[in-house]
Amino acid sequence: MIIVMGVPGAGKSTVLSVAQAAGWTVFNYGDLMMEIAKGRGIADRDQLRKQPAAFQQEIQKLVGERLAAEKRRTVILDTHCSINTPGGYLPGLPFSFLSRWQVERLVYITASAQDIMARRAKDTTRMRNDQDMEKLVEHDQINRAYMATYSVLTGAPAKIIVNADGQVERTQNEFKALLA
Repeated sequence: MIIVMGVPGAGKSTVLSVAQAAGWTVFNYGDLMMEIAKGRGIADRDQLRKQPAAFQQEIQKLVGERLAAEKRRTVILDTHCSINTPGGYLPGLPFSFLSRWQVERLVYITASAQDIMARRAKDTTRMRNDQDMEKLVEHDQINRAYMATYSVLTGAPAKIIVNADGQVERTQNEFKALLA
């Protein structure tokens, strides 16, 4: 499994389109969580991230079990790395999951805070949490620290790829090279 992480608006989905075209299965961690959360009365991701940590952790556990049962080698997990909750940052990938998964590589997709803020402003299809530039930079720093920790826990190499505006093809090619 390759785990691809980044803050909302970093461009993970756009970058991952090359993996899907190459036959990789991409699971979106947030989508898997929402499948379960909707059955518990949660309407959207913003509402989910505002739930108590124990509620979110229970849903994470169920998703983690589903992914642990995944046997395909060509699997990519698309995740935000951490959840920005009102009570602080919640690790998106607890050790209990990572220790059960066959993690081959960790990839962090990022961009400048200005690029990410502009992408979020243009994307009317998603309900993004209100985060100013300072909080976005903080979230990016937390995610980088979490990715390093995930790398230590799994032994998987960690790679940071910058997805600058106007450079999506370069970014996709850099990511595609990791799939070989």
